[in-house]
Amino acid sequence: MSDGKQAIQSQFGNAAANYRTSAVHAAGEDLEAMVAAIPLDSTMRVLDAGCGAGHAGVAFAPYVSEVVSFDLTAEMLEQVTILAKERQITNIVTQAGDVESLPFDDSSFDLVISRYSAHHWLHPQAALREFHRVLKPNGHFILGDIMAAEDFAQDTFLQVVEVLRDPSHVRDFRISEWQGMMQDAGFSSEVLLQFEIQLNFLKWTQRIGTPLQNVDMLRTLIAGASDEVKSAFSFPQGRIGDNFNFAIPGAVLLAAR
Repeated sequence: MSDGKQAIQSQFGNAAANYRTSAVHAAGEDLEAMVAAIPLDSTMRVLDAGCGAGHAGVAFAPYVSEVVSFDLTAEMLEQVTILAKERQITNIVTQAGDVESLPFDDSSFDLVISRYSAHHWLHPQAALREFHRVLKPNGHFILGDIMAAEDFAQDTFLQVVEVLRDPSHVRDFRISEWQGMMQDAGFSSEVLLQFEIQLNFLKWTQRIGTPLQNVDMLRTLIAGASDEVKSAFSFPQGRIGDNFNFAIPGAVLLAAR
């Protein structure tokens, strides 16, 4: 396993329970848009790729036959089991593994979903090719994630704050980048929703266990950002206090095989 993937396991293994109880991950207009993206029925088998604590899979489970919650981190899969029990969901199974090399047969799923995971994938093109392979003809992939702006300055700023908060971060891709990669993997795609993810600075850093020196660097970086960047992310203008709310861009994309 690469150093990058070991870093992901270590980072999220230690913080797994925080993601089960996170309000940002438990609900949202993006999750509602994902569930409403295509007609669901009781015959469908769904793969939740990079499932984290399992909120997306739990949202889909009442409408389909089975959800396979798949993640690199064993501690996250333990949280999926706890969450499913809390929600009285019985048609979720968990399996550990890497989205870049899925242990499933060709054409074995009707739908692949992924929410707030893809910005940690080292080789998203490989994951997309795997999703295309395991989907049945006319199957779909639904992606919900943080999206970088097309504006270069905002893009750079977002990547820097993400890495300072969580060193396992790889990249928040732009919508145009995702659609290009989807096309290369054999999908056609459309944007279903663009939205803002509302965050609280302390909860955001505490959830992943950001070291205090990095929290200080984040405050310094945000305080020194241009007015345009502060406006784009809804950072407070003027003095940055110890705690504040802000927003980062997200989107839901639907890809058809």
